[in-house]
Amino acid sequence: PITDDGINTKEFLDAASGAVDEIPNLDELGSTAFAPVKSDISGNIAKVQAKLNSDPVKYNTLEKIVLDEAGTKDRTATQGLLWLKRGLEFTALGLSKNLSNTSEELSKSFTDAYQATLKQFHNFVVKGVFSLAMKACPYRKDFYVKLGGDNDQVYGELKVWVDALQTQLNQLNVLYAKGSYDKGL
Repeated sequence: PITDDGINTKEFLDAASGAVDEIPNLDELGSTAFAPVKSDISGNIAKVQAKLNSDPVKYNTLEKIVLDEAGTKDRTATQGLLWLKRGLEFTALGLSKNLSNTSEELSKSFTDAYQATLKQFHNFVVKGVFSLAMKACPYRKDFYVKLGGDNDQVYGELKVWVDALQTQLNQLNVLYAKGSYDKGL
């Protein structure tokens, strides 16, 4: 949760890890579409986790990590958090688009989300990988059945999760923009 000091680092990383842990469900559907995202998110979680582990009291919020690394040469956790944020924005937007348009396939929702979030940061090779990966997204019906069914309860729970995630991502966006902490990363 968000406190007066900021976003609790451990809880944010636990939630991000939980989201990544759910991605194997897609693997079971025979889709490798999210493998690059899963790998990237996991690596960036590890970078922020290493910083937290170095001093759990000092780095108990994400904001404290970014502020502590500002102006230093080693901004590993700040960079990891930036890319973690971007990967989660892609995921949140793709799910949000798919939930709001119940006839749209995942490949369309996530392709549009990629265009709006990550594409601007990738070179032509990575763009090609993502383009192919989005074509390999599971079918909508298979995806939602794997989550527990294509029904209002699953949609409702997923929407609550996406909205909560988006609130935290918005706070991180404000932090990074306010201090230009993403420059040079």
